[in-house]
Amino acid sequence: MTTRFVPAVTALLAAMLLLAGCSVDGEPVAVGQRDTGGDSQVDTDRYDNLLLECDILSDATISKVLGGGSVQGTFVGAICRWIVTGATTTSVTFTWYESGSLNSEKQIAKKFGYTTENIKIASQTGFTQRDPKDPGKCGVTARAPSRGVFTWWTEPRGGAAADPCAAPTKLMELVLSGGQ
Repeated sequence: MTTRFVPAVTALLAAMLLLAGCSVDGEPVAVGQRDTGGDSQVDTDRYDNLLLECDILSDATISKVLGGGSVQGTFVGAICRWIVTGATTTSVTFTWYESGSLNSEKQIAKKFGYTTENIKIASQTGFTQRDPKDPGKCGVTARAPSRGVFTWWTEPRGGAAADPCAAPTKLMELVLSGGQ
């Protein structure tokens, strides 16, 4: 009887320790609603270009390409995001994976079940990626001029554009040609 009791107690103690280690202090905060006051433990002077990739194109340029009226930009980790409102509200995402490669990104897209098509944009090799289950959204990935890969995604909320890849392709073209 004792030999069956010891493993059960050990498992119970392990579960209690695991659960005790999963608590998080503080209160959850919605994206864009963070507390900007108070002391920070991060030396932000060391990261003066942290948001630079999110300024790669102006909000006005992104809005013009998407045919929108207003743009609300947010930054989430290494991903830049915008919501463009107008006739159609569209989520726009830009990523720059400095150590990424086209082959790796294409393999990941295929693992998600996306269809891909090779393209050239501003003399750079790239590809489109589309989700057959959600034909309105499209991603365009291309080699970044310095290193890594850039990716633009657009995802309309509601109606889909006649060519869902037109907007992310144009955004990529602008970035690769210097933003103008």
